[in-house]
Amino acid sequence: MKNKKSIQLVDKTYKLKNGMSPLSYTIPSRNTRRYPLMHFDEETGLNRALRYARNQKSPFEDEQDGNFILEPVVFEDGMLIVPKENQVLQQFLYYHPLNGRLFEEVDNEKDAELEMEEINYEVDALIEARSMPFEQMEMVFRVLFGRDPSKYSSAEIKRDVLLYAKNQPKSFLDSINDPMLKLEANVHRFFAANLLIFKNGTKEVWFNTTSNKKKMMNVPFDSDPYTSVAVYLQSDEGIDALKLLETSI
Repeated sequence: MKNKKSIQLVDKTYKLKNGMSPLSYTIPSRNTRRYPLMHFDEETGLNRALRYARNQKSPFEDEQDGNFILEPVVFEDGMLIVPKENQVLQQFLYYHPLNGRLFEEVDNEKDAELEMEEINYEVDALIEARSMPFEQMEMVFRVLFGRDPSKYSSAEIKRDVLLYAKNQPKSFLDSINDPMLKLEANVHRFFAANLLIFKNGTKEVWFNTTSNKKKMMNVPFDSDPYTSVAVYLQSDEGIDALKLLETSI
């Protein structure tokens, strides 16, 4: 006869999400009309009411007797430690509708993995930024910040790009691997060189080369004008315009 695998009971820690840490925070501990605490049981197809009573063996009302003693569930400084001896509270928190929305169980291994992932992103982004040719760094600077790099010193450009890579590593890595980056950077250059100009605010884009003064496109409502121009120049309709602008720069 095989022995059943024993379930390991452990102390568990829970925390309020989004950095919340009030001195005390009480969550609903019983099903009421104002605060419905229901769990849908997929095995039975029934909604079951939750109620925390430490002197009971189950967090479900339909499994409790009439001698229940209610207790509040209080987070102190954003944290709640539940010892392994209090299994009914651990089960109550597991089934609670606010689990994952307002609070979550602390998982040190998972938190460490996420932190390592963030650190690796930061290291990779800083390495990419530091090894980047200055011409590419100027291009990234122009697109990320929407500023003309010719108006800034090389030290200022390098500093701002490195700080962005440090503070927004995933966004930075996504940006430099985006094939639209170079094209959008060139769009900024076309406007800086006055080969393209805006009219009617930024609603219309017009050519301003020696051979072409015609309207190129309308900017779609609520769209970034530079990104819209880059998308247009990448289309079949705009490819000839892109060739003209690249030969004129």
